Amino acid sequence: MSQARLLEAVQRLIRLVEKKELKEPEILLQAKEIMRDLVSKDDWLDATFARPHPEYYQQYLLYGDPLDRFSLVSFVWAGGQKTPVHDHTVWGVIGMLRGAETEQHFVFNEENILEETGKVTTLSQGDVACVSPSIGDIHQVSNAFEDQTSISIHLYGGNIGKIQRHVFYPGTPERKSFISGYSSNVTANLWV
Repeated sequence: MSQARLLEAVQRLIRLVEKKELKEPEILLQAKEIMRDLVSKDDWLDATFARPHPEYYQQYLLYGDPLDRFSLVSFVWAGGQKTPVHDHTVWGVIGMLRGAETEQHFVFNEENILEETGKVTTLSQGDVACVSPSIGDIHQVSNAFEDQTSISIHLYGGNIGKIQRHVFYPGTPERKSFISGYSSNVTANLWV
């Protein structure tokens, strides 16, 4: 299996984050195109980073920028799995490689109580979406299927595995801090 598609995406992302003059909307616009190209073909993800776990979703680091400017991660969802309601604290771009996932958005109301926005989106194979604190950053993501694995590729504007983030509890103002880490201690070999 060739890693050329992944290597090309990483090279393009490095060039993108080196453009210090770009503001977040332009970064997201350009990053969406890179991610769209990456997930347009499902012929590059090594099986090591596509293995589901029977109890909880997996977050495999594919590439971590040495300066922590971005990270590229595969999220692998066994049937029916979902995240808690959470935030990211950095911008992100999600591309759907296999299967589909649904996303429920949340916001805090005037009383500082977390509630659903009513906006539910579905990402299907090849679709791309964005998150960030400036455009909406609190959501819950689920595998759209009960009986099959889905895989999404996530790009974040930082090393998401070591960023302090939050889990939220709908109907309350409560939040709990967490650092996610990664599901394995290996990364993709981009040069094979």
